[in-house]
Amino acid sequence: MKKYESLKKVDLHCHLEGSLNPVKVSKWTRKSVDEVENMLILGKAGDMENHESAMKYANSLLQTKARLKDAAAELCKDMKLENVVYAEIRLDPAAHLEKDLTLKDVVEATLEGLAMSTLKTKLILVMKRNYEFELNKSIIDIAKKYLKKGVCAVDMAGDFEDCSLKSLKELFVYAESVGVPVVIHAGCEGDAKDIDSALSLGARRIGHGIKAIKSFETMEKLKKLHVPLEICLTSNIATGIYGKYSEHPIARLIDSGVMVTINTDNRTINKTTITDEYILLNKYFSFTIKDFNEMNRVAIEHSFLSDKEKAELSKEFI
Repeated sequence: MKKYESLKKVDLHCHLEGSLNPVKVSKWTRKSVDEVENMLILGKAGDMENHESAMKYANSLLQTKARLKDAAAELCKDMKLENVVYAEIRLDPAAHLEKDLTLKDVVEATLEGLAMSTLKTKLILVMKRNYEFELNKSIIDIAKKYLKKGVCAVDMAGDFEDCSLKSLKELFVYAESVGVPVVIHAGCEGDAKDIDSALSLGARRIGHGIKAIKSFETMEKLKKLHVPLEICLTSNIATGIYGKYSEHPIARLIDSGVMVTINTDNRTINKTTITDEYILLNKYFSFTIKDFNEMNRVAIEHSFLSDKEKAELSKEFI
């Protein structure tokens, strides 16, 4: 719908690797766009083996500075086409070291690509629960090095069964000691305990966090601590967490007073855009432009922009 295409938007949870432009990849690989889409787009909701292979293929494409720079610039271009005015892009720097690149090379190339666009962006560096402690610590160190130079935070993602967040406490204490903000993927599966752990470790925002709906106490903690959820509606359907859109708890979370933001997660793998998310939220939950503007104000308030930048950007959603 045109009214949603022209609406200004913010996306705080978008992974570069899962959001490659198929036409651009076609040019890189000299494969047809159809072939590329077959490898990058999830064919069936809930098929996590296919999801993993799509991400693996995407990572394999991003092993040079030129590709990382190109991919980042193209993502910004795609976002601008649907009137995104601010985005925090996630990057797993350790996934791009198969050849000769260092973490520094990966981060610098990606920042160069983001800087080619007039879209206002920040970069969040992703750690993984299954990575060795020293590798995750190195990601925090590189985030510190480029903090206020384009990088704004680190994220903890990965398989939720690999280890508990509590076992990673030392890592989060270290991040806090060097002044690097933390966001955490939590509460995608199971119960709400993962979210409770993330909050106790100082998470500024919760990636997904949809299982908060299972615990009144967890929702109260989110409200008391003023921590929003980064909701990725289509992603939660694509990964099989919910069988259909109408089952998603986003409306119930909002009705309970929990703050939420609207995001894409993996645009290409999940075959979505931020505009698509708005259309679906209107279709299944009757969200209005007023609702979207309010959620964008929440996103800006809890972004990693400076107070001055937040004030200026908020004017876009009056």
